[in-house]
Amino acid sequence: MGPDKTFHSLAIQPQAPSRPETGGSETVRPATTASMQSLLAQYFEMEPAEAAAAAHRIQAPVQQPASPEPAPALTLAEQLEAILPQLEALAPTARIPQIARPEPARAPEPARPPEPAPILAPILAPIPAPIPAPAVPHVANDIAPFVPDDGWAVSAKAMIDTLVAENERLRNELKAEIDARRIAEAQADSDVLTPTLNRRAFLREMQRAMADCRRYGETACLIYLDMDGFKAINDSYGHAAGDAALVYVAETLKGSVREGDSVGRIGGDEFAILLRRADLNSSRVKAMKLEAELALGTFEYKGLYLKTGGSFGVRLFADQPTAEVWLAEADAAMFLVKKAAR
Repeated sequence: MGPDKTFHSLAIQPQAPSRPETGGSETVRPATTASMQSLLAQYFEMEPAEAAAAAHRIQAPVQQPASPEPAPALTLAEQLEAILPQLEALAPTARIPQIARPEPARAPEPARPPEPAPILAPILAPIPAPIPAPAVPHVANDIAPFVPDDGWAVSAKAMIDTLVAENERLRNELKAEIDARRIAEAQADSDVLTPTLNRRAFLREMQRAMADCRRYGETACLIYLDMDGFKAINDSYGHAAGDAALVYVAETLKGSVREGDSVGRIGGDEFAILLRRADLNSSRVKAMKLEAELALGTFEYKGLYLKTGGSFGVRLFADQPTAEVWLAEADAAMFLVKKAAR
């Protein structure tokens, strides 16, 4: 605001001395020159000198007609609000702030309850279409052959070829191991010279037959054979001729029994035959036929036709406690037959 602006048309009713009001809680103070100067300088951006002059003019006393009662004292804010129209007329370019009045407090709006989710949403949701499975080439054994693409690296192809070769090698090794195990098991149960069972395997077959006889009430017989003239063949023609005689007797015995029967070499020139589901009479007839066949037959050794025979003992299973006991009883029966033939 410039110094050429004047305020002598602006007037405020002089204030009466402050006095306490009976109903209020605070004392109303009249406006002073210093407070008016500070208010003008703050709200109208006046220089200190201009604010002092304007405050002095506003506070100057004005002749008022006599009234029976003094006017009530006004507060500073009420005085300022009363002179605002006069200030706007005197200083239209001045920035006059607005007096803020507090707005009445509003009651908070009640919170709305959340809307329930739709129940049929999952039911009405669209069902995605199934993804078709990739096509697999059909071959005879239902295994697709692996054919590497031409775009593969050379190192990848070489690695695949190496794995295929290693897999084939392992397959061959496994097959050879299985065959070797089967051969080993057969050799463990077979006699080293003749095509018969060894003593251990033959005793195992006897134990199985004894268990079947006890469980199912079956019958079984044991034929024990001791070769005649075996020592003379070894002494006259050598051990090779004796081995040929053993093979000849073993093949004769094995060729005359049924599929379920067993033939074993017990030791040296002694053999045994296990006849399942056979009684004592049929077993004795079987022993007599074998004795006659060996007595009439011959075997060839280096252009020579040699003869050998044997003595047979028969023993029926009579609930012997062990296979060794049953075998010993058949051996004793054979010894009685051999002794009676001398």
